[in-house]
Amino acid sequence: MPLLRRPPGGAAEGGQEDGDPFATNPESRRRRRATLGGLVGLGGHLGGHLGQLGGPFGRARRPRDPAGPRGRRRSEDSGVPRRPPEEAGGGKRGSLLRLALGTWGQRGTEKPSPGEGQAGDSADGAGQRPESGGKDKDRDREPLSVLEILELIQRRDLVAADAQIIALEAECALSPSRPPSPCPPSSPSSGSPPPSPVPAGGRRARDVALLYRALLAQLWAVVAEAVAAGRAVAPLRAVVAVLEQEEAADARSPPGTRPGRPRALRRRWHEAVARAASERLAQVAPAGGLGARLAALAARVVGDLGVVRSHVAPAYPPEYGALGVYARGYHRALAQQLRALAQRPLPVPELYLLLDWHSNAYPREVLGHPEVGALLRAQELGPLLPPETQRDLESSCIAAVKVGTGDAGRAGGGRAPTPMVAVSPQLLRAHVDRAPQVTPEFGREMAHSLLGVLVAFLHSFQRKVERFLEAPSEVPPTDSAPGRAIALANCCPPFRAFAERLAQFGHPESEEPRRQAHAALDRVTRICGHVLTRRLFEDLKPYFGKLMKRKWLTSSDAFDAIVMLITGFAQTLRPLHPEPHQVLVSELHRRVLIEYVRPLLQGRLVCASAKARARVAARLGDEARQLRELFTRLDSASPWLDSVVPRLRELLVLEDTAALQMEVGALARDFPDVRRRHVAALLDARGLRAQGPRREILGVLQDLGGSEAEPGPPRHRTFFSELPAPRPVRCLPFHLPRLRLPRRSPARPPP
Repeated sequence: MPLLRRPPGGAAEGGQEDGDPFATNPESRRRRRATLGGLVGLGGHLGGHLGQLGGPFGRARRPRDPAGPRGRRRSEDSGVPRRPPEEAGGGKRGSLLRLALGTWGQRGTEKPSPGEGQAGDSADGAGQRPESGGKDKDRDREPLSVLEILELIQRRDLVAADAQIIALEAECALSPSRPPSPCPPSSPSSGSPPPSPVPAGGRRARDVALLYRALLAQLWAVVAEAVAAGRAVAPLRAVVAVLEQEEAADARSPPGTRPGRPRALRRRWHEAVARAASERLAQVAPAGGLGARLAALAARVVGDLGVVRSHVAPAYPPEYGALGVYARGYHRALAQQLRALAQRPLPVPELYLLLDWHSNAYPREVLGHPEVGALLRAQELGPLLPPETQRDLESSCIAAVKVGTGDAGRAGGGRAPTPMVAVSPQLLRAHVDRAPQVTPEFGREMAHSLLGVLVAFLHSFQRKVERFLEAPSEVPPTDSAPGRAIALANCCPPFRAFAERLAQFGHPESEEPRRQAHAALDRVTRICGHVLTRRLFEDLKPYFGKLMKRKWLTSSDAFDAIVMLITGFAQTLRPLHPEPHQVLVSELHRRVLIEYVRPLLQGRLVCASAKARARVAARLGDEARQLRELFTRLDSASPWLDSVVPRLRELLVLEDTAALQMEVGALARDFPDVRRRHVAALLDARGLRAQGPRREILGVLQDLGGSEAEPGPPRHRTFFSELPAPRPVRCLPFHLPRLRLPRRSPARPPP
């Protein structure tokens, strides 16, 4: 067979096969492959038959010594090299097959591309073979067995091993349907049945798959060890060479033409980098809780990416984008760590810690790091946790705060959950301060939730204050009641300010809870003010009963006593907070003026002459001035009350009907709750009985739209609605109603 003879000149220097006569003729190369494929099948077939014949042709060959340079022995008598069994082929190659393969090239392969089989790119020089004459040259050119390729993989001679696997895969593709080699009969002494024949192509395909599995395991081990070592450049270059060899093999095998192709090792390298990053972060397990773990994870990410930037990335070609691949891998690995932490049941402090680290500490300490921050930001990695996971964590934190878990729940001694506001109002403020630091949205949701908690507590607080302070009226208040009322009233301003602060976060549904909170606090403040002023008005009642009588015109003792009691009572209000103090004084101002005006509207004093009206008006003006000065000193917030007595005084002294109409209009403007019966009572007190002028004066209220059925102003602006004026009483000669007498049945005639 002259075509299979080794061409003259042998191998060139450096192990290059320059004498292949088919190297320049692709058509001849294809014919050579077909010839070699047929010879391989023939050699296997002949080897099987020779094994069945026995004798010197059928003797089993001695196993090759794996420790030898190639594991092959030469016969001492003939000097002919003897091949070991073909692990990947399923049969023994005869001398005809060896003669056909010759000493060129590799099994079923094309001429290797530059870099294939070069051992100089290995990690520690394990792929560099010492020069030993013709044996090493033959070793580089002869095909290797499966065990020999596996030995290369284990020595991390990755480039040469990958080249041999590609060659073996190509040989497998040349003869996919090779018939199975007959197995030698089992010896009678063995007692085991002969193994079933296995197709040679299927066995070779399995060998290729196993070899690739071992090769990839070593490749990714080199990738994983590179970051930890910080200086393993040569092994990474071998990895790059393998990836390029595999990409070239993928390009020669379009999709669907060869099993296992394309292998897409570049994409699998991305996955290996991500796996290595995940393993590196999984090794971080410091003692000290969640905060220490998160800090250690951040330090590991920053340190490893610094090693990548300085030592690892330069080993890859620029088109690989190694910096971005490692950055994305570590980002995803850190995201996995955070998702695992988020799935654990965490107390409120650790929920805050995790949320704050995700939203603030990671961007500040990792993304903002001077060495690797720009690298990470350039990749546009996005948040570590998905938005739905972050919302779940925020909802869990809000729910835990509402039921009082965490520190507040433990403060209750393990009993049933108690609202945190009942345990410590300062904790609510702590949540309001901390939640917005995570994100403004989280702060808004937390504020709205806490506002609902506060409203629920204030309603309960209001009911308890009512039961505690509002004793039956016939029971005299105890001496400790004012002190308790002052203490409870002083609780309202902080809660009111806190409710306002919660509402200012801008949640769209916070207005109604805010209104409810203020209403409950107003009710508590009024209850406390009522308890404080109850004894005062019991002391003032006898003096109010002496007003608007004839003796009142000549003596000011009753009014002076009223002013003195109010001034003394004001001294007891000094412990009050300014806010409830102002509210209580304003309410006191209103109630004192109501009790002062009540006798005038009840008809105790009727002025029959202009002189009497002038005396009453003068007295009313002087006492109105004293009341205004008194409540101004007490910081009353209701100066609108100071005009009620002067208005009534003008209705007593004015004589002209038009002037009276104008004054009634001004009174209705200042006090919208005034009604016709109130003005009628004043007209009775001034002695105006003429029906014509009365109708004209009272008609002003009708023209202004005032009616008995209309709703009055807010409570803090009411005055006349709490003064039920008596109905006018008329004498018998005037407007006597028609009386209807019952009819009597006619008397029956006597029988």
